[in-house]
Amino acid sequence: MASASENRRFAVVVLVVLALDLAAKFAAEALLPRWVGVSVIGEFFQLRLVYNPGAAFGLHVGPASRWVFMGLSAAALVILGSMLRAAKPGDSLRVYSTALVFAGAAGNLVDRIRSPRGVVDFLDFTFGTYHFPTFNVADSAVTCGAVLLALSLWREDREAVRVPAAAPSVAAPTPPEAL
Repeated sequence: MASASENRRFAVVVLVVLALDLAAKFAAEALLPRWVGVSVIGEFFQLRLVYNPGAAFGLHVGPASRWVFMGLSAAALVILGSMLRAAKPGDSLRVYSTALVFAGAAGNLVDRIRSPRGVVDFLDFTFGTYHFPTFNVADSAVTCGAVLLALSLWREDREAVRVPAAAPSVAAPTPPEAL
């Protein structure tokens, strides 16, 4: 179980990322025209206000998308909370990665709750002819956190293989001629 100081660091990361995400989304809604890109670095990077009622990359499950993804987000927060509780003391990578994913999921959940239009996205990148789906700070936190969480889990698995659990010692049977 994570220590009290690790739980505090988790909370700080969640609050900072969530505050940055919500502030950026409110600013995007207040300052950006909808669908029209505002160039930051030519066509490569633009600020473009769009609303995503689905999930990542515009995935939809029909008219109930908002409710389905709200439920999935809430379930993810519960699972992430249990992953934090299961973290070994001193596993900072697990604490920080879980905090990033938690904050991102919470930020997008807030959007789904507050508006039927969906999640506010505004960061827009184009690489040559490839247009990457528009995203936000929460999406970035989820992506970075998921990569770090996968690394944490991979590292944990490698350590488990390298240092197997202590097996009970079994004494070699005594040969009958030694008795």
